[in-house]
Amino acid sequence: MIEPACSARSLPLTVAGRPMPTPCDVIGNGPDALLLPALSSISARVEMRPLARDLGHDFRCHVPDWPGFGDRARPRMPLNPATMHAFLDALLAVERGPYALGVAAGHAAPYLVAAARRHPGLFGRLVLVAPTWRGPLPTVMGPERRGLIAGIRRAIEAPLLGEALYRLNISPPVIGRMMRAHVYADPAHVTPGVIADKHAVTRHPGGRFGTAAFVTGGLDPCESRKDFLDLFTDDALPSILVLRPERAPRRSGAEMDALVATGHVGRASIPGALSPHEEYPGEVAAAIRAG
Repeated sequence: MIEPACSARSLPLTVAGRPMPTPCDVIGNGPDALLLPALSSISARVEMRPLARDLGHDFRCHVPDWPGFGDRARPRMPLNPATMHAFLDALLAVERGPYALGVAAGHAAPYLVAAARRHPGLFGRLVLVAPTWRGPLPTVMGPERRGLIAGIRRAIEAPLLGEALYRLNISPPVIGRMMRAHVYADPAHVTPGVIADKHAVTRHPGGRFGTAAFVTGGLDPCESRKDFLDLFTDDALPSILVLRPERAPRRSGAEMDALVATGHVGRASIPGALSPHEEYPGEVAAAIRAG
């Protein structure tokens, strides 16, 4: 099968009052689709390329990097939910659509749903791949440790000390352990090459700020499960399919199951853990087509 065409653009966005040139891959031909990578310490638009190449036989896939993330230097700017919402509004003002399909992974999922609420009729349907809304430390430590979690973010963002802490926590061995624990389902897929690619993403200047924000819950678009589920109650939303990985971590899987139980979304089971769009792009693409 012929590989779909791929090009890269730089979108002239303004976010939070600052110029934010944003790299965006355009892959394939057909109706437009927006593919949003997950937010994580190792997030970059490259993680969506295998899925975009598969879907690119049917769609023209637009795959941007998030502010503070990606395979580039990351200028310092406020990293909070308001900035991320503003980023999507700026993106959609330039890449106007309409979009036959919107796909979002992990923490990007509630941001995409919120954007669909603000821009009714822009998306034909939405697919959420392993959707999450709460960062790692709030998930593990709970809301009662909010002060400590905020202190951890300040420490990572601090000059000198923060860079040292960041380097310790994004070393190749740590990345490998994290990926085997909850990012990929099959440890055999966490190869030295995959770890090296992920480590390279973290090495771009300013990388620690996005990591600090995400890990400590600073990019959580919702404060509670109720807030998360309430996002889906707007009757103007298009149809939404949740792709629920079979080996999602227990706490994250419970949030996905709670969403499915509302009846506001459809559900399909796929292999994988928290990054099935990377680990099993063919199966994810097949589920999107079938949905």
